[in-house]
Amino acid sequence: MLEPYYQQQANEITITREQGSLFAKGVADDYNPLHDIDAKKFCVPGDLLFSLVLKHYGLSENMEFSFVGMVDETTTLTLPEGAAQFDITANDKVMLSVSRAGETSTCPTLINSLTRNYVEFSGTTFPHVIIPLMGEQEVMINPARPMVIYESMSIHMDDISVTEVTLEAAKPEFSYEGKRGKINLRFNLLSNGTKVGYGEKHMLVSGIREYCQQTVDDLIAYYNDRKVALKP
Repeated sequence: MLEPYYQQQANEITITREQGSLFAKGVADDYNPLHDIDAKKFCVPGDLLFSLVLKHYGLSENMEFSFVGMVDETTTLTLPEGAAQFDITANDKVMLSVSRAGETSTCPTLINSLTRNYVEFSGTTFPHVIIPLMGEQEVMINPARPMVIYESMSIHMDDISVTEVTLEAAKPEFSYEGKRGKINLRFNLLSNGTKVGYGEKHMLVSGIREYCQQTVDDLIAYYNDRKVALKP
C-alpha cells in the first residue's frame, strides 16, 4: 500500500510533495495545510514515516518513535541497519529516532492492517478530537496558524502472533501552560474483539487562546470545505 508514496534506491528514500500530499489526503484523511503540494513550508506526514519504518523493519512488541526533524521534498532519508535503537538521518542530521524491544513480526497482513488503521485514526483527530478536547478547558488553537506538531508515538503489543488488528480510540488527555500545550491521543489494538496492544500519539500545540464557539465553528467549516475541494 505504500509503494506509490516514496522512491527508494539502495538504503535511501525520497518523497515528493505530490506523494506526501496524496498520502495525507488519500490514506490518512489528513488535510493539514503543511501537507499541501503548494505549502510554503511543506512537510511530509509523520504517519508516512512511521508506516515506512514498519514496512522496512517490521513491528516489534515495544516501539517508540521520536520525530526530530522536518522532512520535505528535498530530504534524502538514509535507512540504517535495524537495531534496538536507530536513527533515520538526512545529511547526518537525525530526522526520526526509533527504539524497539521484544519479538518482531514481519507479517505483511498485520503490518498493513495496523498501518492503515493507525493512520486513519491519527489523521482524523483534527478537528474532531483535538478541538473538543481543548474546549473542555475553555481554550482553542490559533485559527490563523493552527500549529499542531507530531512529536512522538509509541506502540506496545501484548500478542505479536496475531495476523490482523483493528483500532479503537481510548481516552485522550490535554494539558497546557500559557500558549503551549501537550496532547496525548491514546488507542487500543484489538484482534477478534480481544485487546492485544495499545499505543499513544504525542502532539505539541502552540498559540493557544481563549475558546470562542463562533471561531471554532468557522474553523471546522473551513476545514470541511478544504476536504471537499482537495479530496483526491
